[in-house]
Amino acid sequence: MGSTEIFPKGQPLPNDWFSGNAFLTPLLAKDKNNEFSVGSVTFEPQARTNWHTHPKGQVLIVIEGEGFYQEKGKLAQRIKMGDVINIPEGIEHWHGATATSKMVHIAITNFKDDVQVTWLLPVTDEEYNSVN
Repeated sequence: MGSTEIFPKGQPLPNDWFSGNAFLTPLLAKDKNNEFSVGSVTFEPQARTNWHTHPKGQVLIVIEGEGFYQEKGKLAQRIKMGDVINIPEGIEHWHGATATSKMVHIAITNFKDDVQVTWLLPVTDEEYNSVN
């Protein structure tokens, strides 16, 4: 079977910060011109981030599959290929695949000083199942 992926699946992401199987392909590192990094993140079905925040925000561009994005205290929104999610600084949130579909997004993550993410608690199965 031929692959239709735009970018390679990449390396597994740590279960300290992700539930299920998630992978990262770095595309662009922060440098003297860019105060952000860019990566392609693949979530297998049911995989998701922990709750987390970004000190200067993040943009997600969904390039394959379907998933969810949820801000703390708000209803989860279903996201799909072509969606662009602009996440404000300091907002506690999570994102990941649906129970039945993988999801791939490009993450453009800004830095404030040398910090780009603060990891919080895992999204519980109960929280996750309530949105599927």
